[in-house]
Amino acid sequence: MSGVLDADTLKNALIGDGITDETVLDTIHAIPRELFVPAAFRERAYENSPLPIGLHQTISQPTVVAMMTQALELNDRVKILEIGTGSGYQTAILAKICRRVYTIERHKPLLSEAEERFRTLGLNNIVTRYGDGSMGWKEQAPFSRIIVTAAAIDVPHVLLEQLDVGGIMVVPVGLEERTQHLLRVRKLEDDIETEDLGLVRFVPLVSDEEAG
Repeated sequence: MSGVLDADTLKNALIGDGITDETVLDTIHAIPRELFVPAAFRERAYENSPLPIGLHQTISQPTVVAMMTQALELNDRVKILEIGTGSGYQTAILAKICRRVYTIERHKPLLSEAEERFRTLGLNNIVTRYGDGSMGWKEQAPFSRIIVTAAAIDVPHVLLEQLDVGGIMVVPVGLEERTQHLLRVRKLEDDIETEDLGLVRFVPLVSDEEAG
């Protein structure tokens, strides 16, 4: 879907795509997406499509952002870990709903730009880290929610260990772009429950070892 021109039209498009959580819809409506895209793409900021943000990364399609946020079942008590800050768009939406967001980005220029946007928006409940997101943030664990904005080969066990019992992780899983599935993972006492939320397309989750 393309040609979405403003926040109102985008909200209607998200409703049409099956997003029902009013808090998620209102938050996305309130966050100025044009702040999170490069100047060359500013006129396309409210299209319901992904856009490049540099360094071979993208800002996700709003429907995917909304679907992932809705799947997390958030509230104002949640402490969440985000793997992949990117432009900071998803981070900002989480920060408006959650108590505190811990976010990790492996591309320093993207993280610096995102931090400036957080300051502009007055979002003071975001804690950032430059580094390897595949290893999580052990010092701040456990988290009641984890969101991964890059595709893993399988449900990442390192991150699962940092999730509270009863917590939820939303993560795209799959090697090939055309076969990635968005999973909602609930951590139980001795097991996990997984729910397939459909096909998605993300850049791969890369560790520093793989990058080297």
